[in-house]
Amino acid sequence: MINKEQLNTNIPKHVAIIMDGNGRWAKNKGFFRAVGHENGSKAVKEAVEAAAEIGIKYLTLYAFSTENWNRPKLEVQTLMKLLVSSLKKEIKTLQKNKIRLNAIGNLKALPEKAQKELLEVIENTKNNDHMTLSLALSYGSREELIKTIQEISIKVKNNVISPHLINEGVINEHLYTKDLPDVDLLIRTSGEQRISNFLLWQIAYAELYFTEILWPDFKKSDLFEAILNYQQRERRFGKTSEQLS
Repeated sequence: MINKEQLNTNIPKHVAIIMDGNGRWAKNKGFFRAVGHENGSKAVKEAVEAAAEIGIKYLTLYAFSTENWNRPKLEVQTLMKLLVSSLKKEIKTLQKNKIRLNAIGNLKALPEKAQKELLEVIENTKNNDHMTLSLALSYGSREELIKTIQEISIKVKNNVISPHLINEGVINEHLYTKDLPDVDLLIRTSGEQRISNFLLWQIAYAELYFTEILWPDFKKSDLFEAILNYQQRERRFGKTSEQLS
């Protein structure tokens, strides 16, 4: 079991997690899928606390994708209720650890009650500066890129932006993640090895880490193990090892 003392000072600035496996965890134990989601929320708390402990500045969690709206109606309703109850329950923890809550995605698609609770917590934690916790809600990277292209196209049409001046910086300014740095480490649980339409632009140079652990079983030590694995890698960003040394 890895503990935080085994980590060096090379802590990734931005960690993103695809929290996968709630349904399979519940099925393996003979429970309804809702029970898996409820236990998954406990893993969220543990991951957030662990990230704050070791000095991760930005943590982004894939909480609900644009494709998740296609799941059974009852499961979607359960997830939305769980979102509201979790936000209410964790506000004290966020304040105690000086964590600022952020949200990315098509938030207008969320139920009114969920939007209201989310915006209240974002407002109440906006001055916290130890870590930024971003929840990706009703988020899909392709939808984000389409929105970005549309917004830039309108500005080009209205002569606000010249096509020749469109660069990475301009694109970044129109993304949901405009206030976040690029992802350094992407973690996916449950053994699946795919990105699932998550932060496709932002993970261009991220290190990818896949674990067989189902999300409800993901503990602090599992996050520390992912960080340790990250610290053993050489990030070259297109350069050679010789150039880096």
